[in-house]
Amino acid sequence: MPRFTEIDDTTRVDHTHLRADDTCVFMYEYTSGRDFTFSQTNNLINNLKKKPSLAGTAQYAWKARAIEQCAREFRGALDSGWISTTTFVPVPGSKAPGHPDFDNRIELICQSLGQNVDVRNLVTQSQSTAASHEVGVGERVTVNELNSIYAINENLAAPPPTYLAVVDDVLTAGTHFRAMKTALTARFPGIPVAGLFVARRVFATPPEPADFDIIDF
Repeated sequence: MPRFTEIDDTTRVDHTHLRADDTCVFMYEYTSGRDFTFSQTNNLINNLKKKPSLAGTAQYAWKARAIEQCAREFRGALDSGWISTTTFVPVPGSKAPGHPDFDNRIELICQSLGQNVDVRNLVTQSQSTAASHEVGVGERVTVNELNSIYAINENLAAPPPTYLAVVDDVLTAGTHFRAMKTALTARFPGIPVAGLFVARRVFATPPEPADFDIIDF
C-alpha cells in the first residue's frame, strides 16, 4: 500500500512557493513533459484530469476509476483517527462552477475517504483560469491572481475546524497551496493547514551522454 512522503529540505526546492514551515505530503512523483505512457503515475494523473466535457465517451470511464484509486490509497495511508478530526478542503479546479469543464474530482476523492468525513469547499473561486498543465510557465496563474478570486464560503465556516488539509492532485510550484493557505489562515488564524497531494511534479532526468572515445585527428 502506498504511503505519504513529506516534502523536506531536499525536495522543497522543486516547489518554489513552499516555505520551510509548510507541511505538505505526497504519494507519487509525476514526471513533467512526459505523456501517460511514461509511468503509472503519469497515467493516473492523466485520467484524473480528463475533462468533464468528455463525459459519455469511452475514455471518460477512466476518470472515475482514477478517483476511486486515489480515494482508496488515501484511506489506506491516512490514520483513521486523524481523518475523523480533520477538515478536508479541496483546491478548486481551474474552471469555475457553470463552465462546461467545471471539475470536482478533488472533492469526490475527499468524500470517498469514509462516512462522516468533514469535507468542505471552504474556498471558492469566482472565475475560471487557465489549467496549469495546459499552458506554458509564464502563462500560469499566479498566487496574487488566485488571492484576488478566492473567497471563503462563510456558509461552511461553522463549526470552526481544528485542523485543515488542503487537497489537490499534483504539487507543482505550490501556487495553489500558497493561495489556499493564505485564505484559510486569514479566516481561521492559529489553525494548522497541511497539504495532501496525490503526486508531486518532478522533471525527467536528462539522458546520459553517449559513452564514446574521443578521437584526436
